[in-house]
Amino acid sequence: MSLVAGSYERFIWGYRLKSRKYPQSLALSPLFSFPSHLSTIKAVAVFGSAAVSGGNDDTIKIYDLSSSTEIGSLQHTASITSLAFFSPPSLSSFPRNLIAGDAEGSFSIYDADPFVLLKSVKIHKKSINSISVHPSGKLALTVAHDECLAIVNLVRGRRSFYCKLSKEASIVQFDQTGDKFFMAVDEKVGVHEAEDARLILELDNKKKVLCAVPGKNGILFTGGEDRNITAWDTTSGQMAYSIDDAHAARIKGIVVLSKNGDDSSGDEDPYIVASASSDGVIRVWDVRMANKEKTNPLTETNTKSRLTCLAGSSLRSLKRPRSEMPNSDENPEAAAVES
Repeated sequence: MSLVAGSYERFIWGYRLKSRKYPQSLALSPLFSFPSHLSTIKAVAVFGSAAVSGGNDDTIKIYDLSSSTEIGSLQHTASITSLAFFSPPSLSSFPRNLIAGDAEGSFSIYDADPFVLLKSVKIHKKSINSISVHPSGKLALTVAHDECLAIVNLVRGRRSFYCKLSKEASIVQFDQTGDKFFMAVDEKVGVHEAEDARLILELDNKKKVLCAVPGKNGILFTGGEDRNITAWDTTSGQMAYSIDDAHAARIKGIVVLSKNGDDSSGDEDPYIVASASSDGVIRVWDVRMANKEKTNPLTETNTKSRLTCLAGSSLRSLKRPRSEMPNSDENPEAAAVES
């Protein structure tokens, strides 16, 4: 399992989550830390052995987690504000596409092997706040500073829907099935039907939500100004459980981690969650302990920097088998689609 965090001080931080002698005894082993950007890092994304970061220096940096090195960069025309990987189920260890949103409202699609720009299109009038790719890879949602929600058709590489919201949304996120999506506006998170964007219910977090990530079985994890990690039941709209005072500062990122593919059980572990706060602390939790009077993290590390974002994934295979290599005869304009 791997974690990558970006900071206000332009440092990138990479960690491997390793098991010690006992299954519930974990440790964060450093992979790298260095000033990879010229200014603040705004977004990170991880898939298998690939990681990327984007910042205010108009650059996307690319990292190989298997060798703990930076392997390249992509020049952009504006600050990078959001990043997301997409890969069909047949490619388990390396992404098929990279999606990027920027401060000018543009949406860019990259082939991830190699990292080549396929198309860039203007979606919003102002900076994109958040991007979420549907599990099918055929469309993506975006919300932006122009107080609008957009749907991008990834097959044709163009905007297919655009509507004004009552207030600016900071986060948009599909659930794991793609049947619903979540949209955060200040302290509230709306749960919407993906088919028609109908609002099903609203979650009230009391304080501003700064990060949200879906888990299994309809659970949504949120964190933010309240410094808590809250798990919501998105079917009932009620709080399932919460790790109160998970951090001493506001939470800037949450990641749901799963076991390595070479684990003897071969099953995903939905109970391991990592979080990062603005005071530089990264913690890993077993959320099954949330109902206890005092929940302690399984492991933690202090980067001593102002963290801005967190991403992670299980490393099922650090090197791609030949069977997972993309077909060079495929149409690159349809690279984001798995038929």
